[in-house]
Amino acid sequence: MIRSMTAFAAGERNTEWGALGCEMRAVNHRFLELGVRLPEELRLLEPALRQRVSARVSRGKVDLTLRLRAGEGGGSLQVNDALLQQLGALAGDLDSRFPGMRTQFTEVLQFPGVLQSTAGDPAELHAQALALLDEVLDDFIAAREREGGTLVAAILERVDGIAAQAAQVRELIPAIRAGQRAKLDARIADLAQAADPGRMEQELVLWLQKLDVDEELDRLDSHVVEIRRIFTQEKPVGRRLDFLLQEFNREANTLGSKSVDARTSNIAVELKVLIDQIREQVQNIE
Repeated sequence: MIRSMTAFAAGERNTEWGALGCEMRAVNHRFLELGVRLPEELRLLEPALRQRVSARVSRGKVDLTLRLRAGEGGGSLQVNDALLQQLGALAGDLDSRFPGMRTQFTEVLQFPGVLQSTAGDPAELHAQALALLDEVLDDFIAAREREGGTLVAAILERVDGIAAQAAQVRELIPAIRAGQRAKLDARIADLAQAADPGRMEQELVLWLQKLDVDEELDRLDSHVVEIRRIFTQEKPVGRRLDFLLQEFNREANTLGSKSVDARTSNIAVELKVLIDQIREQVQNIE
């Protein structure tokens, strides 16, 4: 299943420590960049959280936040007297240097480790946090897949447009070649002195070879087949699509440079428009 890189998911569960919340959000990024914000009680869990996310997410700038809100049944709170004494001694030392400095009681309580919960075993809280992350991660990936399905539909619509434009060029080529041959014959007929027919035929062949775009059209068709095949894969495909779009663009540029007819020139422009639209969508794919 193709996934978008943008998504949001959140969840919450009650524990004996209080209400535990988890939130994940992501935007586009070339690689996986994972930012983690945790309460003090879950600091030791960060490596495990990172490992679980990176095992299932390969690209995107992902922000993971866990919150713990004490409430009924969340256990009582007690003050860490030893830490509070250290803070008091430090405040007394700084008071002589900064006589105008004032500290609010609530600010002291917010200092990490000053307040401690008397709830149960921290290992149980860690297990609850990991279980909640798994639930949120499932929702997060499901949201990516839903958005990915929308992106695939939009891209394939434009891929169909590219295939249609390439087919139109194939239909136009015989008439364009005949028209160019007729123009050249008319110019030869206007010459006051007859030219060597063999030499003119040779020049015509060389000239028509420069107008030959069959190879470019064949490559365009093969790229169309490849991009459709890529969308049947289960693994991340964003980087592969980036490379393939460069190939699409190269063929469109060559078609434009070889064009001697307004119709094929317009088609080359339309191809580049479709390719740019696909590129914008691919930037969102994992």
